[in-house]
Amino acid sequence: MTKRCMLIRAGDESEGKTGVRYAAGVSATTAGSRALCLEVATLPPGGRARAHFHAHHESAAYVVSGEFLFWFGERLEERLVARPGDFLYIPSGVPHLPANGSATEPAVAVLARTDPSENESAVPLPELDGLPHLREDK
Repeated sequence: MTKRCMLIRAGDESEGKTGVRYAAGVSATTAGSRALCLEVATLPPGGRARAHFHAHHESAAYVVSGEFLFWFGERLEERLVARPGDFLYIPSGVPHLPANGSATEPAVAVLARTDPSENESAVPLPELDGLPHLREDK
């Protein structure tokens, strides 16, 4: 088999199992990738994902526009604020929950994972979604 470089045009957005909208990019499905997924992730104004972690995959994000509030830790007790030009690194196994800090603008980031699946190998943590500090901090 001859290896080839590929051009992948951004596909239609669809909602992932964590509640984030993804524009299809490089993945096992679109490019035959075996160890990488690269997508554009969007959270609508005031939106947030569901708490989750990736058991065996690292993730990284580059914020293009908007403001991401990013809770992480065993009880989502730590928080970062990422703005355009910022990078986020998410180690495997770390519970996290991103949210859009703006009530008027979408938050957009380029997201890379060491999981080639577009459908995310996310492990949901529904018991963390209702933590009081997540509602109060919006």
